[in-house]
Amino acid sequence: MATTADIKIGMCIELNGKTMQIVDFQHVKPGKGPAFVRTKLKNLENGRVLDNTFSAGERIEPVRVERRPYQFTYEDDLGAHFMHTETFEELVLDKNMILNADLMTDGQVVEVMFHTDKEIALSAELPPVVEVEVVYTEPGVKGDTASTNSLKPATVNTGATVRVPLFINTGEKIRVDTRTREYCERVK
Repeated sequence: MATTADIKIGMCIELNGKTMQIVDFQHVKPGKGPAFVRTKLKNLENGRVLDNTFSAGERIEPVRVERRPYQFTYEDDLGAHFMHTETFEELVLDKNMILNADLMTDGQVVEVMFHTDKEIALSAELPPVVEVEVVYTEPGVKGDTASTNSLKPATVNTGATVRVPLFINTGEKIRVDTRTREYCERVK
């Protein structure tokens, strides 16, 4: 058993029978009254983020999780199909378990998080940055904007829509941050 003093960002705990991941926490010691820990917890089963407050020193139940590399092979009505890169074991995940799944390309390697005791998949994460090709975007016209920081929508080869600068044209390869869906840079 651990206590609230052991809390770290990214740590997984069991709370009310659900597996939660700590997204953010803050230790608060008010001038009057006992100290407490304010946390943001992400439910790994449905992806919802909720706020929870623990008393300082309260016992929490940590969960052992393991990250394993899986390669995306294809998608059908059952979900997204993955293959372990070393054991060639197949795995099918619901698309809702994958953050920004529409940025995933064929052959993309993702990190699948497993609950080690129950041996069930909890979530899957894409690499921080992916390379995609712009399939369609409106041409940007010089002098089209008054600010230096204008963005336009662009459809990429995975079917996702991201916002890109005006100088990006159809057919160019770009890097996109999978956590924020923001344009990073043009691939040379």
